[in-house]
Amino acid sequence: MTTESIPAEPAVAPHDPGPDDHSYAYDLVVVGSGPGGQKAAIAAAKLGKRVCVVERKHMVGGVCVNTGTIPSKTLREAVLYLTGMHQRDVYGASYRVKADITVQDLLARTQHVIGREVEVVRAQLLRNHVDLVVGSGRFVDPHTIAVSGDGGNPDTTVTAAHVVIATGTRPARPDSVEFGPRVVDSDGVIDLERVPGSMVVAGAGVIGIEYASMFAALGTRVTVVDKRPSLLEFCDPEVVDSLKFHLRDLAVSFRLGEEVRSVEANGAGTVTTLASGKRIPAETVMYSAGRQGQTDSLDLEKAGLNADSRGRIAVGTNYRTEVPHIYAVGDVIGFPALAATSMDQGRIAAYDAFGEPVRDLTALQPIGIYTIPEISYCGRGEAELTADAVPYEVGVARYRELARGQIVGDPYGMLKLLVHTETRELLGVHVFGTAATDLVHIGQAIMGCGGTVDYLVDTVLNYPTLSEAYKVAALDATNKLRAVARFGA
Repeated sequence: MTTESIPAEPAVAPHDPGPDDHSYAYDLVVVGSGPGGQKAAIAAAKLGKRVCVVERKHMVGGVCVNTGTIPSKTLREAVLYLTGMHQRDVYGASYRVKADITVQDLLARTQHVIGREVEVVRAQLLRNHVDLVVGSGRFVDPHTIAVSGDGGNPDTTVTAAHVVIATGTRPARPDSVEFGPRVVDSDGVIDLERVPGSMVVAGAGVIGIEYASMFAALGTRVTVVDKRPSLLEFCDPEVVDSLKFHLRDLAVSFRLGEEVRSVEANGAGTVTTLASGKRIPAETVMYSAGRQGQTDSLDLEKAGLNADSRGRIAVGTNYRTEVPHIYAVGDVIGFPALAATSMDQGRIAAYDAFGEPVRDLTALQPIGIYTIPEISYCGRGEAELTADAVPYEVGVARYRELARGQIVGDPYGMLKLLVHTETRELLGVHVFGTAATDLVHIGQAIMGCGGTVDYLVDTVLNYPTLSEAYKVAALDATNKLRAVARFGA
């Protein structure tokens, strides 16, 4: 997760603040109120520290709440409900809750949830006595942040013994692409005036493939283009193959190993030209070219810091930058750039700043991808175990074998367990299908406690539930281990 190794202390520190340095107005100032910044601020406040958060007026909750995670995941739930996707296996492929789904139908739920989440963030900061300074922050020196007020709020300056940078990212926009009403990025896709009949998704990363699956579920003819030869290369190949099969069933086309040369748009639609010469017509293009760290306006050089070409800040142990009292957390430091991991990074940074013991379980952080269906995994994968010559066995459960899978109408889902053949430890869990991002935590907890597959064999799980997949997969793995022992005797 860290991008480079950085010494814990510089050779000469002009002022090394102690845990209760009262020469500054605050013990901690956090720039950004997304998941990482919010949790850093609250963690420090729980330790009895004086804390303030600097955030723009219309971005309380950060990118996560306003333009990223919360809008996209709420949109996904609205799509699943209104299209009746989960019921089609039972009631037929033509089943829909609403015949003509409009953007307004989708956004009604999205705007409601965003509003509620913003209020939750404000209330949590208020309840923990964290000051909210409204405006855009930039460094004056390593301990001073100048805040340019917006929305009628005054300009001000705050000083702090410690600083956490949690400014997040924005969609990267290549100069070669002219964005407009028909060519949008991941922020603009939720502002489309209507559900398009056809769409090109340029970029098959996590964000691109999530939106591709949502619009495919709405009935949009989606073409996914990516210069990489395969999707989601960090995921289990069998799970990715299952996702591709499902998306092809929704009429999604894939142009992998292809690079976008140009995108032309007019009032009628768009034409995307690939480097191979192929031309793809579509009503709309969603260009998903990765994310850019929002650090260009921070004046990092005045704090003794710098960012790479993608606006990311390098960190070392416990998310310290090369300036020991300044930390960076969340998407602005790069991979894995997930809300869940950002929250923990913020907590760890605050604890480290004030001498509180921390335990970082980075190796067991789950990855969740909110495609339709979901993908989630935790622990190690088959390719990694094979490369490290770790002996393992695979146990698989298919949702179609579970009563609950039939009830919820998910015939595609699967859960895979990777088990050490000698110690019987659970090494990894990979889930595809309904509630995958929830189910993964059972395996995560067992791995975190050093548990074995025998626990899952011996324990009793509620019936009928999707959690029962763990029992089925565990029995599958142990039966294979038993067969090896019998035939190898």
